[in-house]
Amino acid sequence: MKIIIDENYCKGCDICIEVCPKDVYKKSEILNKKGIYPPNPVNPKECTNCQLCILQCPDQAITVETEE
Repeated sequence: MKIIIDENYCKGCDICIEVCPKDVYKKSEILNKKGIYPPNPVNPKECTNCQLCILQCPDQAITVETEE
């Protein structure tokens, strides 16, 4: 899986971190240009494409692409 977080839309609410059943995301240790710590997909191979993160993201900042 390829997981893309659009930091222009993400406001750092961490809902994706909380809702992911496979612990794919962790909070970044680096501030982005908006002054937030965005989620970082540290375990993309664990992603099952359940799309809970996409459905729960209030900012529509997450894209999950399946690699063929």
